[in-house]
Amino acid sequence: MSRDDWRGEHVLVTGGASFIGSHLVEDLVAAGADVRVADDFSSGTEANLTAVRDEIEVVDVDLKEKRDALDATAGIDTVFHLAADHGGRGYISNYPANCATNMALDNIVFESAVENGVERISFASSACTYPTDIQQDRKRLREDMVSFDERGGAYADETYGWAKLMGERSLMAFEEQYDIDASIVRVFTAYGPRENETHAIVALLAKAYAGQDPFRIWGDGEQTRNFTYVRDITRALRLAAENVTDATPVNAGTAEFISINEVADAIFEELNWEPAERDYMTDKPVGVRHRAADPSRARELLDFEPEYSLQEGIAATVDWYTENRSREYVRDNLETLLHER
Repeated sequence: MSRDDWRGEHVLVTGGASFIGSHLVEDLVAAGADVRVADDFSSGTEANLTAVRDEIEVVDVDLKEKRDALDATAGIDTVFHLAADHGGRGYISNYPANCATNMALDNIVFESAVENGVERISFASSACTYPTDIQQDRKRLREDMVSFDERGGAYADETYGWAKLMGERSLMAFEEQYDIDASIVRVFTAYGPRENETHAIVALLAKAYAGQDPFRIWGDGEQTRNFTYVRDITRALRLAAENVTDATPVNAGTAEFISINEVADAIFEELNWEPAERDYMTDKPVGVRHRAADPSRARELLDFEPEYSLQEGIAATVDWYTENRSREYVRDNLETLLHER
């Protein structure tokens, strides 16, 4: 299977109406795949699929129900498993039990896929699987910094991170026992069009678009992430499905440490607006201090390098947001948008 040709391939994208999922669906349709989307629409929307709606099958299902999972995976060659209960930092801090349900979801999807003879599974994992104690300094995260073989080899980021890590371990077990082709992609701080306001970049964008002044920033603004544009993430997922069969985890992210203050400045420049004052809210949850990916394994196994700069990604995200949100609506509903999935 080549990078640009998925013709004849029957593909399921779980969570395919979501932010990342909908972009992946568009990529797969463009590559010729026959795509089915399975989503419960708890956070994804049919509107996200507008560009390809007439070319895909969409099923509204609860994949934690075995019957629904079996129906969704029937007749499928490749499963891209993106469905999960998740949100931004505030969400995963405040709703740990919701995030814990991902452990049941992942196993039911994997089991159903095996029972239906699916050939390969590509699992969207997370940088939240990495030990939190090594993310206080600027240290790029290598895949082997997580280990299932060494005592103390895992120390994930909140319940969401532990659930993703258990999803990885489960898929490894299914690959070992059933010899199904499996790949794992650790997604690092994705952003872009269709992301909701509970995530950092779109949250900052919403506040700026609404003209919030003093402008509220969680933490001191010097915490960093390697913000990765969504089209780079979806390309990594496809490349992993094409090139990895033994469930070896691979990072999908940039090697850049970008501060929240730098992101805010880029958004202000794009909107041609700047607040008179910034209010740093140091009592809010901000997660680890620094996070960026070591890209070596992705380069070696996938020939993958992120293509989008922060400036290009921010510009595309601002264009989408201002075209699809009225300023008055954002201003009137800002607090709800920032805290609800």
